[in-house]
Amino acid sequence: MSQYWTEIVHQLDPYVPGEQPQDQQYVKLNTNENPYPPSPKVMAAINEYDKGLLKLYPDPDSKKLSAALAQYFDVEVDNIFIGNGSDEVLAHCFQAFLKQSKPLLFPEISYSFYPVYCGLYQINYQTIPLKTDFTIDIDDFSQKNGGIILPNPNAPTSLLLGLEEIEKLCQSTSAVVIIDEAYIDFGGTSAIPLTKKYDNLLVVQTFSKSRSLAGLRLGYAIGHPDLIEGLTRIKNSFNSYPIDSLAQTAALASLNDETYFQQRCAQIIQTRDRLCAKLSDLEFKVCDSSANFVFAEHRTEPAAQLYQALKQAGVLVRYFNKPGIDNFLRITVGTESEIDSLIAKLRDLLP
Repeated sequence: MSQYWTEIVHQLDPYVPGEQPQDQQYVKLNTNENPYPPSPKVMAAINEYDKGLLKLYPDPDSKKLSAALAQYFDVEVDNIFIGNGSDEVLAHCFQAFLKQSKPLLFPEISYSFYPVYCGLYQINYQTIPLKTDFTIDIDDFSQKNGGIILPNPNAPTSLLLGLEEIEKLCQSTSAVVIIDEAYIDFGGTSAIPLTKKYDNLLVVQTFSKSRSLAGLRLGYAIGHPDLIEGLTRIKNSFNSYPIDSLAQTAALASLNDETYFQQRCAQIIQTRDRLCAKLSDLEFKVCDSSANFVFAEHRTEPAAQLYQALKQAGVLVRYFNKPGIDNFLRITVGTESEIDSLIAKLRDLLP
């Protein structure tokens, strides 16, 4: 620790991302990246990009991309906010809306960046326990609060809430409700249409997962213009040119290839179903996934030992040493061949 740090830096407990190893080649199933490349239209757009534009600042408002997203989701341009990945968008949400006198509510088992943001921005929060099967009971959120945030599907459990339950959340509070839909394209129905009905609902999505653009860092929020203006005020007080012009070009090309997008999502869903069946055959208990990952517990073998053994065998999965989930592995849905490798290694390791 440094003597030059401020008090808040000393107090932080930073988020720990999944391993991005450099020492060897792994079957990498630990960070929920899409196993398939971006659309060929994205590749072509990047190849054709005018490199001379790099000397210029990008459009600070990402006007073309905002218009394309508005058309894609049947909303208005002033319902759109764009940031460097959904994590940055979420960070702006915490700053703009969630530091209130009443506590922010989110599930006890959820995206582990949420308490990190609360520490960084000094936000009072309260976690809501899940039921024993990891499902969320919406009624447990019916208490005084300064906002509600949750991923849907939830992470790392992969379980989905229906739109009726999201709507019930919006009706239960006058504060902002943020639905983090990083994985919604793999089996759920987006709450974006509900933003036309509820002024307090903000939906956050990303290009990282279903559109294979994690390396370009693009995320966005959709909601009432008042919420978007709040985010924009935060953005323009932090970084007025957030989205580089190459990323905007790639995102536009991705939105222009719906066929490829739908095919890849369907392919991942099909592989996920096969993975769940194979894991069940190996005596894993697998949560009912609506994401591009599965959350699984073996009936006899400790998750920590399986994680280490798989890593030594060249397969990376995610292990969370946290109460309530410390006997589970989170496994990204890879390609068919990657899943075959995982299952073969597990067969070798399990008794």
